[in-house]
Amino acid sequence: MAGVVGVVPIGLHWPTLDPFLFCAHHLDDYPAGNANLGVDASRLLGRQIGSDFELRDGWRMYHGREVPGFPKHPHRGFETITLARHGFIDHSDSLGASARFGEGDVQWMTAGRGVVHSEMFPLIQRTSKNPTELFQVWLNLPARSKMSDPYFTMYWREQLVRRVTHDDHGKSTEVVVVAGDYLGANGQEPPPDSWAAVQGTKVQIWTIEMSAGANWELPKSPSGLNRVLYYYEGGPLSVEGQSVSENHAIQLRSDHACRLQASEDEPSSLLLLEGRPIGEPVAQHGPFVMNTRSELQQAFRDYQADEFGSWSWERDDPVHGESGERFAIHPDGRRETPSS
Repeated sequence: MAGVVGVVPIGLHWPTLDPFLFCAHHLDDYPAGNANLGVDASRLLGRQIGSDFELRDGWRMYHGREVPGFPKHPHRGFETITLARHGFIDHSDSLGASARFGEGDVQWMTAGRGVVHSEMFPLIQRTSKNPTELFQVWLNLPARSKMSDPYFTMYWREQLVRRVTHDDHGKSTEVVVVAGDYLGANGQEPPPDSWAAVQGTKVQIWTIEMSAGANWELPKSPSGLNRVLYYYEGGPLSVEGQSVSENHAIQLRSDHACRLQASEDEPSSLLLLEGRPIGEPVAQHGPFVMNTRSELQQAFRDYQADEFGSWSWERDDPVHGESGERFAIHPDGRRETPSS
C-alpha cells in the first residue's frame, strides 16, 4: 500500500496530473451507418444535436450533426494523442493533412502555435453496428515549445511495441507502449517539440490488458514523476492488496513497483499515464493552453485573424469515403499507409 497515493472515480473525462492536461475515454456502440457514413435522422430525434454528450442507446453524437465526432475546431499550446482502439477516425486539418485511422492505431499531433482540425467517426458498416472506442490524451507543451510549428504523425498498430508476459500460473499481461519503454523495448519516437522528446521527462503512455486471474507487476520508475493508472474495465482489481473496482483512477508513487492481480472471473483493462511534471503555470480556456492570461488573449486574437491557416475542406466535418483503408496524407502531400 505504500505506493498507492489515492483512488478516485472516473467518467467520460478523466482527471490528469502535470504534464498531462486531459484524458477522455469515448466508448460508443453506434448503429449501422447511412449513405453519408452517419446516423439516420430518425435515430437523432430528441438528441441535443451539436452538443450531444448524453449516453443514449449506448452512443453519443458529440458535436456531430449527422456523422458523430468533433467538426472543425482549433488548438494551440499542447499536443493531442489519440488512441483509436475500435472503429475509425477521419482527421482533416488546416495544414492540408488528412487521415483515416483506427482499430489500434495512434495519432500524435503537436498543435504548437495553432492548428484547426476535425475528428469525425465515420460509420462505415452499413448492415451492422459500428462500435467505436478511443482515448484522447492532451499532453502539455513547455513555454519554449508552445509556439512551435504544428506537426502530426501516425503510429500504425503494426508499428506499436507489444510485450506479453506470463505469471507463474501462465496468465498473460499485454502492454502496448505508445510512449516510453517497457522491458527494454522503446515506443515510437515522439514529435520533435514534444515534452516526451526531452531527455529525462520519462513520459509513458501504455495500454495494459490482463487476462482473468493474471498477476503482474508495474515496474518502478525514477522518483518525482506523476503516475496514474486508469482502470476502466474489468472485475475487482487488487492494487497492492487494495480492491479497486472499474472506472477508477489510481495515483501511484513512481519510485515504487506496484503489484496488480486481476479478477479470476474477467480480464482487466488499464491505461497508464506517467511523466515528469513541466512545473509551469497553466492558463487554459477551452482548446487553448498557454502560460499566462495575456497569451490566451493573444491566441484568441490570432485565431480570429486567420483561423490558424487555410481550411481547404468543403465541410466542417469531412469524411474520407466508404473504404475501410487506413491512410495518412501529410501537409507536404506525402501519402502513407500501414504497409508503406
